Amino acid sequence: MFPSPFTVMKTLFDLIKDNTLGVAILASMKRIIIGYSLSVMIGVTIGLTMVRFKYLDENLSPLLLGLQTLPSISWLPFAILWYGLNESSIIFVITMGSTFAISLAIKSGIKNVNPLYIRAAKTMGASGFNVYRNVAIPASLPSVISGMKQGWSFAWRALMAGEMLSATKGLGQVLMVGRDLADMSQVIAVMVVIILIGLVVDKFIFGRLESNVRQRWGLDRA
Repeated sequence: MFPSPFTVMKTLFDLIKDNTLGVAILASMKRIIIGYSLSVMIGVTIGLTMVRFKYLDENLSPLLLGLQTLPSISWLPFAILWYGLNESSIIFVITMGSTFAISLAIKSGIKNVNPLYIRAAKTMGASGFNVYRNVAIPASLPSVISGMKQGWSFAWRALMAGEMLSATKGLGQVLMVGRDLADMSQVIAVMVVIILIGLVVDKFIFGRLESNVRQRWGLDRA
């Protein structure tokens, strides 16, 4: 029921040797890059629109917060009915799983910018969209990047949920094969790979973004 580390490493080596793991990682990364990119574009658009129009902010914020708490797997029946059992359904689940977290992070980050920055920009002649582009958005980047990282984690979970139920290849599908064959070493090996990918993305992408932003704004401690 719980394999030894040696058995897990052997299974992991076998998955790498027959290229099962390589094909699964490429398929999963392709899906999450497409889905997450869509969620970033949609989430940023929704967030900026809510900041710009107070009426939308007051009416959409509770709805988006409720949708954010909805498990990503709940969108899968809609995805299957609308798109069928194909790539589009998984990408839809990924997009819906992370869009709302990103939009709320955009809205919260911009609204929590120090009002003195906005007043100083207007005093110097900035107005309209220039205030957001040159002052509000750059000042909100620390919060925005944290929200994007949270959105990535939601997207990753949504990807696994979608692949476990409807994918023909991918990490989630390899995980399900291990479950169906009662091969717990394969299940744990895939879990290890998922964790490693998450750590690599956090360290070399979001970690570097956060570090650069913090240095630019003088938030790093000496």
